[in-house]
Amino acid sequence: MSRIGNKPVAIPAGVKVSIADRNIDVEGPKGKLSFKHRPEVKVAVDSDTNQVIISRDGDDRPSREFHGLTRAIIANMMVGVKDGYEKKLEIVGVGYLASISGDTLQLRVGYANELHRKIPTDLTVTCPDQTHVVIQGCDKQSVGQFAAEIRSLRKPEPYKGKGIRYQGEQVKIKPGKSATK
Repeated sequence: MSRIGNKPVAIPAGVKVSIADRNIDVEGPKGKLSFKHRPEVKVAVDSDTNQVIISRDGDDRPSREFHGLTRAIIANMMVGVKDGYEKKLEIVGVGYLASISGDTLQLRVGYANELHRKIPTDLTVTCPDQTHVVIQGCDKQSVGQFAAEIRSLRKPEPYKGKGIRYQGEQVKIKPGKSATK
């Protein structure tokens, strides 16, 4: 029995939810998101308690899996359109820096050329200074995906810790070779 799927999702104040066929549209102050759920799962809005209720038809494994997944995605949509999501990246290294030019994020992270990444239209990317990048948006998946793509351009290396990391991420530094005689 899916415990997370059975828990209803509360609709926050200022958020509108509409369900048509299998499409769920959620609109709030930070934006609008939509999601098409699987046919194994049924989604309904209870206007009395102001909650979204997710149920499933069968008790087979895929139905149970999609039950919890659908509930988690809808809960993330509610938080996203109400408060939004944010990922912060920091760039560590001498001469490593980031800047924004139009709709492009430019990174200088130790390669011969600058790296350019186009910023998705649904995200807001800012650089408060040259060594920090802040990614904001209402879709949790696209915020996390873009942050992971930027981090993968130059992952933190284990000897000096240089590279792009999430803010607050602990990088385990290995000891270097020592000259023993």
